[in-house]
Amino acid sequence: MLCGDTVLFYHSQKELAVVGVMQVAREAYPDPTSADPKWLTCDFIPVKTFAQPVPLDKIKTDVRLMSLALIHQPRLAVMSVTNEQFQVIVGKSEKLP
Repeated sequence: MLCGDTVLFYHSQKELAVVGVMQVAREAYPDPTSADPKWLTCDFIPVKTFAQPVPLDKIKTDVRLMSLALIHQPRLAVMSVTNEQFQVIVGKSEKLP
């Protein structure tokens, strides 16, 4: 992730849902909460909290999102998404009841 990149914020523990959009404010650096030098973190600026989170089960049912790594490995910390996938997920947050 590079400074200025727009990213989706996904709750990977209990909720299993995309809950908003953030922007990268600081690129990867060693995670101060871990002794493992392989663990990195980034700083983010919140951009938008979804009024309706987009649950993983709704993502799994959309054929446009079938290639997302999230569908096959739901606890991933970081993954790439295409602009189209990004727009589909953001759109789902606006259409959910």
